[in-house]
Amino acid sequence: MPSWKLVTGLFIGFVGSLVVMVGVGYAMVSIPNENDAAKSQNNVYYWADGSQMVATGTGVNRQNVTIDKIPEAMQWAVISAENKSFYQDSGVDPMGIARALANMARGGQTQGGSTITQQYVKNTYLSQDQTVTRKFKEMFISIKVGTKRTKPQILQGYLNTSYYGRGAYGIQAAARTYYNKDAVDLKPSECAFLASLLKGATYYDPAGNESLDKAATASANLKRSKERWSWILGEMHKDKHLSDAQYQDAIKKYPMPRDRKATKGMTGQISYLADTAKKYVLSHSNISEQEFDRGGFQIYTTFKRDKVNALNAAVKKIQKERLNPKRELDKYVQFGAASVVPNDGAIVALYGGDGYENGHFTNNADTQGVPVGSTWKPFVLAAAMQYGTYDSGGEGISPLSKYNGDDHLKVKKPDGSYYLNKDNSFFFQKNESPHKWGYITLRKAMEQSINTPFVQLGVDVGMSHVRDVARSAGILDGSMSVDLNPSFAIGTSTPSAIRMADAYATFAASGKQADPYSVTAVKKDGQDQPGFAKPKVKQAMQANIANNVTDVLENVIQNGTAQNAKALGRTAAGKTGTTDKNKSAWFVGYTQQLSTSVAMFRENPKNHKLLSMNGTAGKDSIHGGDIPTQVWTEYMRAALKNANDPGFPAAVKIGKVNDEAGAPSPTPSITITPSQTPSESPSPSPSVTETSPSPSASETCQWGWGTNCNGANGGNGANGGTDTGGTNGGTTPSPSATDTTGTGTTRGNGNGNGGLFGGQNG
Repeated sequence: MPSWKLVTGLFIGFVGSLVVMVGVGYAMVSIPNENDAAKSQNNVYYWADGSQMVATGTGVNRQNVTIDKIPEAMQWAVISAENKSFYQDSGVDPMGIARALANMARGGQTQGGSTITQQYVKNTYLSQDQTVTRKFKEMFISIKVGTKRTKPQILQGYLNTSYYGRGAYGIQAAARTYYNKDAVDLKPSECAFLASLLKGATYYDPAGNESLDKAATASANLKRSKERWSWILGEMHKDKHLSDAQYQDAIKKYPMPRDRKATKGMTGQISYLADTAKKYVLSHSNISEQEFDRGGFQIYTTFKRDKVNALNAAVKKIQKERLNPKRELDKYVQFGAASVVPNDGAIVALYGGDGYENGHFTNNADTQGVPVGSTWKPFVLAAAMQYGTYDSGGEGISPLSKYNGDDHLKVKKPDGSYYLNKDNSFFFQKNESPHKWGYITLRKAMEQSINTPFVQLGVDVGMSHVRDVARSAGILDGSMSVDLNPSFAIGTSTPSAIRMADAYATFAASGKQADPYSVTAVKKDGQDQPGFAKPKVKQAMQANIANNVTDVLENVIQNGTAQNAKALGRTAAGKTGTTDKNKSAWFVGYTQQLSTSVAMFRENPKNHKLLSMNGTAGKDSIHGGDIPTQVWTEYMRAALKNANDPGFPAAVKIGKVNDEAGAPSPTPSITITPSQTPSESPSPSPSVTETSPSPSASETCQWGWGTNCNGANGGNGANGGTDTGGTNGGTTPSPSATDTTGTGTTRGNGNGNGGLFGGQNG
């Protein structure tokens, strides 16, 4: 056992060492200077080619003021809200520091300073690294500040270095930014509002900050702001810093700040490009918004100037041609668009709105809240090909499977019962028109964007499988409807234009998916900041599933609702979308080189709720195949000018034909054997065709169906096809009708087979 002398000696030595360490630490640190902290720099953004896009920062939005220019109400507002014992405490909260160090030891995040003194030190401590060393330095600096500075000096420094959002550092900049007045002229009610921002401007600015966090909507922020503003005034009153009369005057009306204003250089589409890049930086690094807005960063983006200009020009051209701002129903129309490189994820262009300078601060390319409608149907089809339906035996089903396309149909559950409304009445799915389609292929249903087949298909496949496919293609969970009811299949989800372009890029790249990205590198003081590696490309779905979706979506452009896109003059695939009550219209389309989405909607500028577009542009309703497709075509023509047309990989026949229960069975094809004579030939069977209007010539020729097939496998319509099946399959049961030019396995002969897969009416 060690002697008491040894134990005492070790203890004294340990304590002495601590005293020396504290003394050395105290001596080595310097007191921060709020004027040094106010020296901010611009952030510089660069185009994909390395040329400068814009330099913007907070240097011009910063000015320190002395304590006598800061209203007492502002001083007491922060004291009552954050550190009631400010004038009595030492400036250091030992328990708070111990908690922070314990959190770091466990691998967690540190918390902000517990006292105003510590927060002031944190504001002026430019390194934001979450390390034990930094925390100890902050502690020593706080102790030194508490002994070398008076309380008014500390409070002045804190208010001059705090971040109030909107790029405003310091109370003077905040007063100008939010109320367009000097700090000295702030009223108690306004002081309480500005103090509320110190809890986190992202969530307490009533203008909203959805670009940084989808939870920071204008309405949610306003609610939070009012609650904290009211609480702060109550604390000031309780602490005797507001008289009864002052409190009653301050609390009677919430001091709504003015709207955002565009900062230098943040105009046109540049504002949304910088917004998108900033959001990407903050979400892929440890850089805080406060540190980022101090400036000094160089941000290298994926945006291509020529494509950004082309997208902006396309929107403006179609707007001018189709919309009249003097017409009531043309007011408040918004566009959002994004263009992504397949098999890579780079965002090369986007359209976010009319620009910050016009008071539009929401980035329409990256907003969530606009339902995508029928542009969701390709995910349902892909899920059917991947997972099959509950009655397909686990095998994926073919796009040639038939479903009832009639209007106003009951939706059947896998157990045979029907979906009911809340009042226990039957749930009926509607189409846009009452046209009697009858049982049609899923390919045809996609071509004409018919709802009822895809709603029933989604139920048969399982909406959770549809969600999984959409997720794997690149759609974020937070933008997908939580309720996987039948309507989920036809686009109640609200992903951004960026995410829709990226998800369709997965089809374009034969199932390979890469998350969208807008920043390739960030530098500060010449040093690369970590976190900006190019997203990994992964195989999100089977290549042939993606290729078959593309084959079906090519037909949408060639023969369906997106025929306006044929004006592009090159191989492309895409899907239109129109939503309930015509509140939004979409077109998402792609080539192998570029995937682009265009959204169009009307929005109430006061509450940001969607308005119907019935009557907009002088039309009864706006469809995705109309104005959005025009914008897409105009842009893609310019963006792909002089580029080659590689087409798409061939789609190989996939899945089994698994018709919906109740679909009529196809009449068996008739094979004429050599022993048969013309007189023995059976009478022609009734033709099995899709309900009017008839399928297009190319609709399903690939697998031997159609009236004028010229596909690789002939076809079984009135004309067998020019490839495998011959020019004419024959129309009468006589030898003379035998095709003499065909080269199919069985040439068209009477009512025989017009191609490799034959058919009912050669």
